[in-house]
Amino acid sequence: MTPDQPAPAPSQDSARPDWWRDAVIYQVYPRSFADADGDGMGDLEGIRRRLPHLRDLGVDAVWLSPFYASPQADAGYDVTDYRAVDPMFGTLADADAVLRDAHALGLRVIVDLVPNHCSDRHAWFRQAVDEGPTSPLRARFHFRDGRGESGELPPNDWESVFGGPAWTRLPGPDGQWYLHLFAPEQPDFNWEHPAVRDEFRAVLRFWLDRGVDGFRVDVAHGLVKAPGLPDTGTTGQIELLGHQVLPFFDQDGVHAIYRSWRTLLDEYPGERIAVAEAWAPSPERTARYVRPDELHQAFNFHYLGTAWDAPALRETIDASLDAMRPVGAPTTWVLSNHDVVRHATRLGGAAARARAATLLMLALPGSAYLYQGEELGLPEVTDLPDEARQDPAFARRTGALGQAGLRDGCRVPLPWTEDGPSYGFGDGGSWLPQPDGWGALSVAAQTGDPDSTLELYRAALALRRTHPGLGAGTEVTWLDAPDGVLVLRRPGGLVCTVNTTDTAVRLPSPGKPLLSSGQLPSTDSEFILPADTTVWWDA
Repeated sequence: MTPDQPAPAPSQDSARPDWWRDAVIYQVYPRSFADADGDGMGDLEGIRRRLPHLRDLGVDAVWLSPFYASPQADAGYDVTDYRAVDPMFGTLADADAVLRDAHALGLRVIVDLVPNHCSDRHAWFRQAVDEGPTSPLRARFHFRDGRGESGELPPNDWESVFGGPAWTRLPGPDGQWYLHLFAPEQPDFNWEHPAVRDEFRAVLRFWLDRGVDGFRVDVAHGLVKAPGLPDTGTTGQIELLGHQVLPFFDQDGVHAIYRSWRTLLDEYPGERIAVAEAWAPSPERTARYVRPDELHQAFNFHYLGTAWDAPALRETIDASLDAMRPVGAPTTWVLSNHDVVRHATRLGGAAARARAATLLMLALPGSAYLYQGEELGLPEVTDLPDEARQDPAFARRTGALGQAGLRDGCRVPLPWTEDGPSYGFGDGGSWLPQPDGWGALSVAAQTGDPDSTLELYRAALALRRTHPGLGAGTEVTWLDAPDGVLVLRRPGGLVCTVNTTDTAVRLPSPGKPLLSSGQLPSTDSEFILPADTTVWWDA
């Protein structure tokens, strides 16, 4: 569609005004979802062709990771043109087709927005470098003279999330340094500059006019830096992310930006939303991003990082709900994404534990996020050869952290069929190697198998759409339970029992079993809840 003819909004259930408060949103990582042209790289046309899978799965919306013009130094999170589609993924017409077909299927579409930084090949940055230290465009970034007798030291002690200094020095007589909280190919914007703010308001309008339903805001916590760019006085700063306020993360100034964006979003019909990727030290600080005049949702990274342990889970769930309730925002729940080890591996306990964790997450009030492939029970691929890896963090961090913090293993292309050159991902190979036996986990292999993870997800999401005790609201009541077990009641007549231990436990039956992550128990007045199992009950 053109900006004069935006893709019409969904006309099904997801079109209700507050659709986002309890929506299940599915993250598509474009290069790994489906490849239509056979070049080994996923693309927008591949996504369009596979949208019926997402409709059949039962999700409400699709979040597309970046597909913008980019040199791909960080898988598209280094953008050269925020209004263009990278030829690797297709064209603007292909993006419009995804919007059109998704809306026709009743699916909302959220696109990634990367406002903290751009590519070092972005026109602004290239001009700023080419024109030298006096270029007025340098004020749109963070250029500084170095410390030391000849400026040979970085301007401060900030460290990159990907490892090493957060500063790179320009070669030759120029000698200035520029800030990049991520890769050197990703210079940070200076959000104090009005041209930066104006540009991103225009980018928001460009995509809203085309019909997108919202934005996932990458590094929402990082746009504003502390005045004067002071030293942190610490090393190992990556270990502090999400645990304390830093001079480059979670500064109070970001909230004025999001108040401005909320005003813009509210001009558009159909409840367009923005979702913050905000690494904040506490649920209370995360809640600041979703006050009524700011963004709509924020990812709940505290929940993602919680161990499979009943007391820890209960504490995180309570803290999350308590923090969001005063600001009137829904809590979000997420177990996997493109930056972390898949929860089928991260939680341990093989497939049973991941399935149990999923049913617990989907029983909680608020909105849930799924990452592509988790509905297939895909594990992390941990044995990728070094020569195949493409994560920019690999070269900068592997010496210190080994496998930890590397992201290629959760980005291996999906299996759609039981055989073929890339298990149905495309007609050729795949940009990351798929494991032998990947086809046994494919959509084709699991469809129709009542014991499969795919059919568990489909059943859970179907119930979530119809049962009054799932999704909506903000309340959870905890019932008495043995050590290692959670029993929670939701308004609307749903009880969820969760065994996080490695042994079965006997419990009083709370009602009629609706769905189990493992074998559905037979019940009289009592039932046996197996290890690493979650059961939903109509009570």
